[in-house]
Amino acid sequence: ARGVLVQPAPYGTNPDALLDAVAQGGGRLRGIAVADPGVTDAQLQALYEGGVRGLRFVEARDPAGNLFPGSVGFDQVAALAPRMKQFGLHAQLWAPCDTYLRHLPALAQLDLPLVIDHMGSVIPARGDQDPVFQMLRGLLAEGRIWMKLTVCRVGAAPDYENARGLHDAYTAANPDQVLWGSDWPFVRMGAAAPSADALVDLVHDWLDNDALRRKVWVDNPARLYGFE
Repeated sequence: ARGVLVQPAPYGTNPDALLDAVAQGGGRLRGIAVADPGVTDAQLQALYEGGVRGLRFVEARDPAGNLFPGSVGFDQVAALAPRMKQFGLHAQLWAPCDTYLRHLPALAQLDLPLVIDHMGSVIPARGDQDPVFQMLRGLLAEGRIWMKLTVCRVGAAPDYENARGLHDAYTAANPDQVLWGSDWPFVRMGAAAPSADALVDLVHDWLDNDALRRKVWVDNPARLYGFE
């Protein structure tokens, strides 16, 4: 089994815990770290050598307009993009859905691999005419973004059936650039946290043939994260 560990905001830009965890994986783990434009080339090289393959950017703000502590916002992606490409790192993006309308058209011009987390945080009740969904699906179909099929904060538990249409539309748009994520350990979900096993079973059913399952679970992540 293989996995990708994502550095959470409370660690800020300190990658030590992430690198230690990845190192214990015996080559089976990759990491997504957090860095700002002050990071040095030597630090980026060390991240890559330690198994990191991407940097996480979060554009979520408090009512006063401030980024949440430990986050690096979307406005820093362009500054880091040339060096990220140099060191083989992609950008993993998370934001409330409507935020993508303001930022993603410009970010998609950077010629940098972009992974959209949590299915773009699209709201299923808006339907397939939602401009955020249409933009994301279009960019995915064009091969300009990757989409992470993480349902547990998008759909309604326990069966997440209201997110099925989003999941299937993204998968159909570009089956070669969709990934799966559990969102384990389900930070701040408390008693509402799902079972990771149940999420695996769910996506096994939604991906209705072995070839598609292999793309999402094996081939696509191997290509993006550099698994051999």
